[in-house]
Amino acid sequence: MHCFIRRNKSTSTFYLYLSLTQALTDKGKFLLAARRFRHGAHTEYIISYDSDDLYPGSNSGVGKLRSDFLGTKFVMYDNQKPYDGAKSLKSRSSRRFASKQISPHDSGDNLEVGQVSYRFNFLKSRGPRRMHCSIQCPVGQGTASDPSKEKPPSTSSSLSLKNKAPRWHDHLQCWCLNFHGRVTVASVKNFQLVAPAGTSDPWGVGDEETVILQFGKIEDDAFTMDFRHPLSAYQAFAICLTSFGTKLACE
Repeated sequence: MHCFIRRNKSTSTFYLYLSLTQALTDKGKFLLAARRFRHGAHTEYIISYDSDDLYPGSNSGVGKLRSDFLGTKFVMYDNQKPYDGAKSLKSRSSRRFASKQISPHDSGDNLEVGQVSYRFNFLKSRGPRRMHCSIQCPVGQGTASDPSKEKPPSTSSSLSLKNKAPRWHDHLQCWCLNFHGRVTVASVKNFQLVAPAGTSDPWGVGDEETVILQFGKIEDDAFTMDFRHPLSAYQAFAICLTSFGTKLACE
């Protein structure tokens, strides 16, 4: 899925669009929006269906992303009600969202569905940021082999992702990744995520070559975001939001 993100620095807001053409950016189809808030020593992103309703407790909120005080560890939460026959929760927030489900995980109210961490670089060695993700993704949601039977019940498993190691280009004197023309501006925010080889992988992507998510700069406030199964748009968007902001301890 080819998408792009537009950033508004003045309002600390971010907008995710689905690309409708082969161009890096076009009018796009709006998918999600996020706004960054500061809560004491922590940063929090509210993610919503509605680009005009980006406040804590909004009726259109679908999840949030919360960082530690250094901005190097993030936890992703899904506000959605479970979709596999679970009972409604008593909290008011869980009733707001009815049956909508952005993350393809049978989650409950404010359930943790992923973590993203950036490795410290105390020695200030050369190289890009190094990140690791652990994301809850669905397993067994395919159609049943016999159409007369019900679909097998969905379960989830943890998908581990790490950033793909770039190569040092002697002529350009910089670290390089092949984004296949989808990224045009060098930035410390740019990354590609792959699944480490040899890990438990029910999705068939653990070969360290298949790029699950890539994110990169194309203009001052525009970035491409391309992702594939088993990530959802919500999970991919949340992971990319962690890349914004300075991380002095990791660079």
